[in-house]
Amino acid sequence: MQRGQPGFTLIELITVIVIISILTGVTTNIITRPIQSYMYLQTRATQVDNAESALRMMQRDIRRAVPNSIRITGGGTALELLHTTDGGRYRAKLTSSGTGNILDFTSTETGFDVIGSLSAAPSGYIVIYNLGNATANAYAGNNIATLSNASSATSISLTTATQFPLPSPLQRFFIVDTPITYSCSGDSMLRYFGYPIAAMQANPPVGGTAQIQANSVSSCAFAYTAGAATRSGLVTLQITLVDSNAESLTLIHQVHVDNAP
Repeated sequence: MQRGQPGFTLIELITVIVIISILTGVTTNIITRPIQSYMYLQTRATQVDNAESALRMMQRDIRRAVPNSIRITGGGTALELLHTTDGGRYRAKLTSSGTGNILDFTSTETGFDVIGSLSAAPSGYIVIYNLGNATANAYAGNNIATLSNASSATSISLTTATQFPLPSPLQRFFIVDTPITYSCSGDSMLRYFGYPIAAMQANPPVGGTAQIQANSVSSCAFAYTAGAATRSGLVTLQITLVDSNAESLTLIHQVHVDNAP
C-alpha cells in the first residue's frame, strides 16, 4: 500500500503566513523609518539653508546701506534701505587757494570733482551726509540728487542743480542704485528692488521687482536700534519657518551697522 505524501496542515500554513506577515511588518519599519527620517532631515536642512542664504543676503545689503537709511514698517515685517554701489570723497574748498571743481554747500551745484577715483563711472543717485532727520533725509529728497550720464570715475555731474543742506565732516558721498525692501507676505519672504525712492515707506513698495528669498515662513520680525556716539547701530533679523509636520524653527541674525555718514 502506497503511503501518503507528507505536507502541511491548514493550521501550519496559517501559522507560517502570520509569522511572515509579522516579519514583513518589522522589516518594513526597520527599513522605511530610517529612510523617512533621512528624507525629513534632508528637507529640513534644505529649508534652513535657504533661509540662512536669505539672511546672509540681507546682511550684505544692510552692510552696504547708506548710513541712517534703514527703516522698519509693517509691525516689524518689512525692512527698507538705500543700497550703495560705490562711494568716495568730494573736493571741498578748505583754503583760499586750490584748483578743481569744488562742492559748495552755500549754493546750488551741478557737479564736483572726486578726490581720487571711483571704481567706475557712477549711475543712479548721490547722497551726502544722510542723518535720517528732517534736515538731511535721502528718502525725503533733501540731500540726494540724480546723477547724469556725464559723470565719470573722477567727476560727478548732476541732472539738476542741487544745494545739499549739510557738508560731511569727512567729505564723503555715497552712490545709490536702488532702494531695497525685504518683506514677509503669506508664507514667503520677498526682496523688492528697482522702485522709486519715496518719502513714506510703503509695504509692499509700488513698482520694481520682487524676488522670493525664502519659503515656508510662518513669521518674521525685523528690528533696528539706531547708533549713538559710543556704539554702532544694530539690526536684528528673525525668521520662523514651519515644515510639513507643523514643526517650527526660528533663525536669528544680528548685524552691526556703521552709521557714520
